[in-house]
Amino acid sequence: MELAKSMRLNMLCDFYEPLLTAKQNDYLQLYYADDYSLGEIAEEYQVSRQAVYDNIKRSTQLLENYEVKLHLYDDYQHRQQAAEHLNTYIQKKYPNDENLIRLATQLVTLEEE
Repeated sequence: MELAKSMRLNMLCDFYEPLLTAKQNDYLQLYYADDYSLGEIAEEYQVSRQAVYDNIKRSTQLLENYEVKLHLYDDYQHRQQAAEHLNTYIQKKYPNDENLIRLATQLVTLEEE
């Protein structure tokens, strides 16, 4: 599996985890974050590889559908880019303004909570 897809799905899992069932979360975590194979997950849960594959496929589609409707991950990426631009601007124009640097840092910290 390509790295970009795996990273995206890990992020979608982080954002939408409360909307998934425990089994969906477990399978996705094992497959995308822990890099388990379908066979390893099937053995762990004593189900068929096909059952694991179907669950992951449905869960992945569900995550993508949530993102299309709610945009949490996309909005997060835009806010991160804006924060980077703000910090770059502050470093260029106001490198000695400790209050401004502190306020910008607080914005990023709020985003990460």
